[in-house]
Amino acid sequence: MTLLAVRDLSLRIGPTPILSDVTFDIATGEVFGLVGESGSGKSMTALALMGLLPGTARTEGQAHFGDIDLLAQDDAAMTRLRGRDVGMIFQEPMTALNPMKTIGDQVAETLLIHRAASRADARRVAREKLERVGLPPDRFPLSLYPHELSGGQRQRVAIAMAIALRPRLLIADEPTTALDVTTQAQILDLLQGLVRDEGLALLLITHDLAVVAGMARHVAVMQHGRIVETGPVERIFRAPGKDYTRQLLAASDHRPARKPQMPTSNPQALLSVDNAVREYVLPRPSAFAAHPRLRAVDGVSLAIRPGESLGLVGESGCGKSTLTRAILGLDALQGGTIRLGGAPVIAGRSMSPTLRARVQAVFQDPYGSFNPRHRVDRLVAEPFHLIGLPPDAEDRIAAALEEVGLSAADRHKYIHEFSGGQRQRIAIARALIIRPDLIVLDEAVSALDVRVRAQVLDLLARLQESHGLAYLFISHDLSVVRAVTDRVLVMQSGRIVEAGETARVFASPEHPYTRRLIAAAPTIPDAWKEHAHAD
Repeated sequence: MTLLAVRDLSLRIGPTPILSDVTFDIATGEVFGLVGESGSGKSMTALALMGLLPGTARTEGQAHFGDIDLLAQDDAAMTRLRGRDVGMIFQEPMTALNPMKTIGDQVAETLLIHRAASRADARRVAREKLERVGLPPDRFPLSLYPHELSGGQRQRVAIAMAIALRPRLLIADEPTTALDVTTQAQILDLLQGLVRDEGLALLLITHDLAVVAGMARHVAVMQHGRIVETGPVERIFRAPGKDYTRQLLAASDHRPARKPQMPTSNPQALLSVDNAVREYVLPRPSAFAAHPRLRAVDGVSLAIRPGESLGLVGESGCGKSTLTRAILGLDALQGGTIRLGGAPVIAGRSMSPTLRARVQAVFQDPYGSFNPRHRVDRLVAEPFHLIGLPPDAEDRIAAALEEVGLSAADRHKYIHEFSGGQRQRIAIARALIIRPDLIVLDEAVSALDVRVRAQVLDLLARLQESHGLAYLFISHDLSVVRAVTDRVLVMQSGRIVEAGETARVFASPEHPYTRRLIAAAPTIPDAWKEHAHAD
């Protein structure tokens, strides 16, 4: 039975058209996928259905939720519907949750706002819902705050809030983008269980086609605010009828053309880490107890040769970021050594700027790693403080931007004037400007949609070949690591549990943890892809 029927939904914000004639149906108990690139209109469709548009927005068309046209309701009516009949899970739970309120109060708030329970009953329901999403009260009391939880645990709290009143429709907007593969699998299993057990419908918005392949019954493909193709997932993925859909499918399985670095090509290590140890002191459980210690990095050893790509994978909290900070000279070790080109890497002022210049980093969120008040030329030139500003700095800035596929004229713009993919290209230009030997790529493409991700991976492969760069590629996206690395290290609880050539590790993983990571990664069935390529 159809629960939501969207017909000819069009949206303008001021004079700008955002959506045009969007039409689709979602049945009770169905998972419906909405896919497309960033800016295609996926999230704006969800916000229009939820009545969360800015005051200058104007909608046309209909969105019948049962007998109710969601687009025709005023703010008061939508406030009664939101949370009770329609729930929404946002992409970033840390911004969706209130940092000043406990998780119990935030889940109970939905019931109290709708006057569906007394305060005591609302707390009881909050406890039940948090347990339903995998946060049992003995380990996760209602008194915890969002900052005391991991990313996956915060997303579970957001889901508990969304289902507190058992809504009939749940909208999930990129609910797993920032999560590692095992946590992502747990969240997706949880959402599927809610659809099955609670009988609700799920609108799953994502740019990850593999997630849709494993979750949804029907899918709609959006481009430039329009639905360009819709139908059963298997039919669309096996035999896409539109070029845009074919391009998305090809990009999701894209492997850049690169020359693998053979093990014997450069026997001398560029970067060597030997038995690295990093511990943190944790708060005391009581006034008279000793401070417990967390060993985040526990005897890690690795080596990267010039021109080689090394992948580092593992779940959140396994120690990847701590190890990365030590390699960049930002965090001191308590044991072991790190050497770059034979010279010791020592955190603090004692490490020479010339040595620091040999390694640069590209981070997950390019917007967050730039000062928005500065123009691009100043942002790209930041690494020059390590070696001094050369007389031809302007020419080198222009050349770096052109090398990553941008224009020299872009140096006069601000970072907010660029798309996510363009910002990441600027981040790569900044890393390249002083010609380092090693670039650390920390989740550098995880926030990008599939076509932009493919373009950035191609760019990185070209730059590696032309400059002889070595890459340390840190990612929770195993498909990316498989496509762009020569060797891979698997990290668990501060230790390297498996290492080897990438093809071998993915084809025949030896450690149970590695097998679990690979099994958790969503994939599009090979039979679907073969059929689509044949067509």
